[in-house]
Amino acid sequence: MRYSIQGDTLPVVICELDAGEKIITEGGGMAWMSPNMKMETTGGGIGKMFGRALSGDTIFQNIYTAERTNGMISIASCFPGSIKAFEITPGNEIILQKSAFLASEAGVELSMHFRKKLGSGLFGGEGFIMQKLSGNGIAFAEFDGHVIEYELQPGQQIVIDTGHLAAMTATCQMDIQTVPGMKNIFFGGEGLFNTIVTGPGRVWLQTMPISNMAGALLPYLPTSNK
Repeated sequence: MRYSIQGDTLPVVICELDAGEKIITEGGGMAWMSPNMKMETTGGGIGKMFGRALSGDTIFQNIYTAERTNGMISIASCFPGSIKAFEITPGNEIILQKSAFLASEAGVELSMHFRKKLGSGLFGGEGFIMQKLSGNGIAFAEFDGHVIEYELQPGQQIVIDTGHLAAMTATCQMDIQTVPGMKNIFFGGEGLFNTIVTGPGRVWLQTMPISNMAGALLPYLPTSNK
């Protein structure tokens, strides 16, 4: 598979497939494609369907196959932000924020990832259940706003405000930390908790979580009087 990610604010990934090659997308992810792309909708069993629903993905996935000749398919982002490509190999697994999965080659497995510590899921702002990419192949994920990468050394930490963690390698550890000081909590505007990610591994951070954008727009939305 060959691909290019195009666009700035609302990006799209355009994939070129050899004859017989397959790509998996979330339901409703396709934007445009060549006529020889055959679609097959699959759930992959009750367990996998339930797991995708919990991790924020669509219950059903679509498998597109290039029939007879080379084919083309594009998958567009559904929110202003970024699309990132990840090369997944055995031992090089990626943990994504909920709902980040966009598409992948057939050799990539999408599954749920549970927090090892309950507190980081209930209060950390990233959700108790995330998405995990494993297997072998290229996968695409969509994030909110621009994405900044950091490489953490063993034991090195980064403190992240709620919602800004987009992805991390499975070698990283994540926990939460209460914002110190009652004055900071009530008047600092940063909330009650921060997310702490500890290396070794790579971390991807997003600049504008959708929850932050919703909060920024809320004062400007019209209200209805009933």
